[in-house]
Amino acid sequence: MIGYLAMGFGNYSVEAHRAMVGTRAALPQKAVFQRNDCDPAMNPQGVRFRESRDSEKHPESIGIVFALDVSGSMGEIPHQLATRTLPTFMESVFTVLPHPQVLFLAFGNAYSDRSPLQVGQFESEAGLMDRWLSAIHLESGGGALGESYDLAMYFAARHTATDGLEKRKKKGYFFMTGDEVPFTYVDAAKVRGLIGDGLQGNIPIHEMTAELLRSYHAFFLIPDPKRAAQEYCEAVWRRLLKERCVVLETPEDTAVACALLVGIQEGRLAGLPAISRQLEERLGRKGEARDRVLRAVTPFAEAIARGPIADPEPLATRTDDPGLRG
Repeated sequence: MIGYLAMGFGNYSVEAHRAMVGTRAALPQKAVFQRNDCDPAMNPQGVRFRESRDSEKHPESIGIVFALDVSGSMGEIPHQLATRTLPTFMESVFTVLPHPQVLFLAFGNAYSDRSPLQVGQFESEAGLMDRWLSAIHLESGGGALGESYDLAMYFAARHTATDGLEKRKKKGYFFMTGDEVPFTYVDAAKVRGLIGDGLQGNIPIHEMTAELLRSYHAFFLIPDPKRAAQEYCEAVWRRLLKERCVVLETPEDTAVACALLVGIQEGRLAGLPAISRQLEERLGRKGEARDRVLRAVTPFAEAIARGPIADPEPLATRTDDPGLRG
């Protein structure tokens, strides 16, 4: 087994990060993500933990996981993060959390893809975040049965360790992108084959979701309303994550919405006027570009204002077979 791999001790510079992504802003996706297989350093097999730990420079670290669906239909979001939007996310988050540490996790379909689960490290430094993000293998197409959201959730819940939670009882953040419904359970055979854990049996997806929520404020972001409506995608994820399922109006708003969700959860953006100001003053959004993000995050903001969000519900119908969805 690979032992503890504590990362995240470097310094972050927004200016350096903007310069880094700016050099490839005009590059096509294939020029940014050049791998055609899983980077060996991102192979989850035998990994005990990915760690987000405190250091002298970062005494109150908070782990943030970006779990990215990298099937053919979803590759635009990693590309936008790598060429434009990740520094914007970081700059906004720094106004709320002074010591964020970011881990990139990518997933596809465990039944059909070459790289169904890829996992980087928690990092505080722009260059190292970029190293893991750009090392991701983007799959060329989607799987016939959906994507393995369950494996991403499983790895984050059972194979990450953070000082934020262990020392301060403070949850990290888990942002997962996708446009399909999940499989109804974590497949024990796939976990054994890809990660190496021996499970007693399959884990129902609502139980896996509840376990993840004990360690992370977890969100599922759907790129646009059209994809949210396909095969009941939004409806299914709302049974699991309630208002933490966020429907965007365009995928380019992903990083901006994530930054706002952190501020709302932390109580720093209480009310729509405060969210709107953050969009204008920190995230450079005005007019319709501001309003569409505001519409996307409003249901979560209103839910937080009302009180605790409800627990995940079991799925009433199968979602692992396209012919039986509904």
